[in-house]
Amino acid sequence: METLDRFLTPDGRLHTIPSKRAKRLVVLDHLAQSFEPGRVYPEREVVEILQRFHPDHAALRRYLVEEQFLTREDGYYWRSGGTFAV
Repeated sequence: METLDRFLTPDGRLHTIPSKRAKRLVVLDHLAQSFEPGRVYPEREVVEILQRFHPDHAALRRYLVEEQFLTREDGYYWRSGGTFAV
């Protein structure tokens, strides 16, 4: 949680996207929690969700897909990774 706290503002927004992969993975896992497992999201909804965290939603979306937190197909996304609450 300490790593995450370094990158979030008090209102939960990202003040910066971590450049180091290990730290970025912690942040991406946090962002993945915003997507309900089993639900399919159109791209515009993914953009809306990610804009709540940082203006560079395209970079966040790309990282989430590259690191397999989200899967993309034909303009639709679904959560495919990250930690899940038990």
